[in-house]
Amino acid sequence: MKNPVTSIRDAWQRFMHNDALRSKLYITIFQSDTPVGKAFDVALLWCIVLSILVVILESMRGIPPMAKQIFTVLEYVFTFFFTLEYLLRLYCSPQPRKYALSFFGIVDLLSTLPLYLGWIFGPVRYLMVVRTFRLIRVFRVFKLFSFLEEGDLLLRSLILSSRKIMVFFLFMVIMVISMGTLMYMVEGNVKGTPFTDIPTSIYWAVVTMTTVGYGDIAPVTTIGRMLSGVIMLMGYTILAVPTGIVSAQFVHDHGKVAHPHQKCKECGGLLPHHAHFCPHCGTEVKETV
Repeated sequence: MKNPVTSIRDAWQRFMHNDALRSKLYITIFQSDTPVGKAFDVALLWCIVLSILVVILESMRGIPPMAKQIFTVLEYVFTFFFTLEYLLRLYCSPQPRKYALSFFGIVDLLSTLPLYLGWIFGPVRYLMVVRTFRLIRVFRVFKLFSFLEEGDLLLRSLILSSRKIMVFFLFMVIMVISMGTLMYMVEGNVKGTPFTDIPTSIYWAVVTMTTVGYGDIAPVTTIGRMLSGVIMLMGYTILAVPTGIVSAQFVHDHGKVAHPHQKCKECGGLLPHHAHFCPHCGTEVKETV
């Protein structure tokens, strides 16, 4: 009689080297161009949306105990499905390591871990909302790549503007520390004042300058109110600066994309800025524009 351990090992080896099965799974899971692949991706997107709604609803207080139990069971069902899907992606991927270390691979893994970690750390399970990042696949499923290009352009503008924004942020830190300290000097000696120390005053300066205005701390002296009005007006003008920095960079980069500078040598079509391949005939561009 054949050893059960040997039988299981042989079956596992056959499963791991079943190229036909891996090919079918790859077409279904990774390729949205086929009817089966698109149906799978659409079903996956619906599962992601429903699982996020379950996590949100389950966190609400006052829901009936029966509904809470149903939501908990659904969380386990969705997590099991996403775990199985992640393992199948690793199984059928031609380069499992590359997939596991990719953006989608990491997000797929993180979307399965919170519930398991919640057995130990409790509230960590609500990090399952990281599954919202998986909805980015909607661009691939429904061929919305132009939106991805616009998103890439915006991201590039933010990166190129990061140094200017950091300088502005440092300036803002200096301003709120200075204004908070000044307000403490004005209001700190008033009886019953909420400006009990400099950190609290700095907190008030941040809330005021960002025009949030919680209203939990407010000056009571005339000089304090005048200083408060100055800080509010400064906030309105200063907060427009980072928006202008990013907008100017975005317009600059978009102008480069919208006004190509080179033509393809094969078909004569206009090439976008920094193109590596011609969007018309697919010919590789030797030198980027």
